[in-house]
Amino acid sequence: MGALDGLMQGFQVAFSLQGIMFVLIGVVTGTLIGMMPGLGPISAIAIMIPVTYGMDPSTALVMMAGVYYGAVFGGSTSSILLNAPGISGTVATAFDGYPMAQRGEAGKALAIAAISSFTGGTVSVVLLMLFAPALAQVAVSFGPPQYFALMFLGLTAISSLSEGSTIKALISATLGFIAATIGMDAQTGTTRFTFGTPNLIEGIDFLVIALGLFAIAEVCFLIINRKDKSLSKQSDIGNLKLSKEDLKEMKGPMTRQSFLGFILGVLPGAGATIASFIGYITEKRIAKKPEEFGKGSVRGVAAPETANNAATSGAFVPLLSLGIPGSGTTAVMLGAFLVLGIQPGPLLVQDRPEVFWGIIASMYIGNVFLLILNLPLIPYIAKILKISRPMLISLVIIFSLIGVYSISFSTFDLYLLLIFGVIGYLMRLFSFPAAPFILAFILGGMMEQALRQALTASGGNLAILVSDPISISLLIVSALSFVVPLIRIRKKDVTQD
Repeated sequence: MGALDGLMQGFQVAFSLQGIMFVLIGVVTGTLIGMMPGLGPISAIAIMIPVTYGMDPSTALVMMAGVYYGAVFGGSTSSILLNAPGISGTVATAFDGYPMAQRGEAGKALAIAAISSFTGGTVSVVLLMLFAPALAQVAVSFGPPQYFALMFLGLTAISSLSEGSTIKALISATLGFIAATIGMDAQTGTTRFTFGTPNLIEGIDFLVIALGLFAIAEVCFLIINRKDKSLSKQSDIGNLKLSKEDLKEMKGPMTRQSFLGFILGVLPGAGATIASFIGYITEKRIAKKPEEFGKGSVRGVAAPETANNAATSGAFVPLLSLGIPGSGTTAVMLGAFLVLGIQPGPLLVQDRPEVFWGIIASMYIGNVFLLILNLPLIPYIAKILKISRPMLISLVIIFSLIGVYSISFSTFDLYLLLIFGVIGYLMRLFSFPAAPFILAFILGGMMEQALRQALTASGGNLAILVSDPISISLLIVSALSFVVPLIRIRKKDVTQD
């Protein structure tokens, strides 16, 4: 069966009355969950698995796929309006989305996020349809040396996330590395930096740190500066219309990050979070005015939103083609497949084409639904900013506490949330950027694990890290990524002298 024939069969599933209804239920549920700080698609899909008992497998999986990409689509809302990431994949959106909301352009930021999300999601679905089997083989070819090189490439961009002093950015990244090492070592079983408490054996959850450094830190800032009248402009929604200049600025990032985000999503373990960070960093590196990033740049919102939605579709490549989950969410999706009696893998497209192509076709429809639903609702969603500051602060705290508690049902995580909130406020007070901390925390643990696995496989021989064309290429790009900005700074200093 050709791709076009398969897609037609998929549209028969997705365009049925039942299919359309459950796509709509999935994307609406996912969007609402994504808007709530800390509540992600993993919990939503896990909760919906019992609901799907007795349902047709195609319909049930279409609905759960809608929850997944709907949550990523909607996660930007709280990042932009409250500086409280809805899901981990929208942390980078807050870097420029929240400053836009602060200067009275919340409606514009939400419109940029919606259009970018739609573009990234739609382009990636086309790529998923055309190249899923071939890209699945590429994903399998990535071993520990290649993952180490990829993570190292991401870490060389820490200087790009600094908001002034590179030294402060490196200190922030070091703290992120330290936080990533807390917990039980996966290889030796020994505990590190747990201080004798069993609550830290499993490490610190990413959302605890993200919500602490951004949402709770922002709450601390608003409380301490509650008499500052200059913050009142934050309640302005602004105009939703995008100018020709805005659309021109969005065009490049949306095109590039649709492809880059999809490719990163295909790699098991990368996912929407890493794709959004790398998308943001890439656009900042190539921008003619990188100093605008972090201050409300249109590109700074468009890039991560395009990348994270593209990565969401990319994550279905190893899941559908190989039966390999590439992230926590797709791992839960794999469980849903098995519960419904579907075995994802190379034979899925032959044995159950209505499932394989039905999911892909539903993504086309789902992305259209998300755009149609979200754009008209932006004026109403943005009115969150018109809530009085005491009420808004209370809502941010409540949603953050609920989101963190729902992850592990541990009161200890609530204390950690408050601790990281204070740390985030102090970092903001003394101009230490939070972004390098977050990036180092995400990549640090993955890079350490990949390095140790590579060295274990080679008997401690470091040559394994440069024994493959992919890893060599990535390390060369990493070196260039680190050296070229230094050369530019040097030339700039010489010119000024």
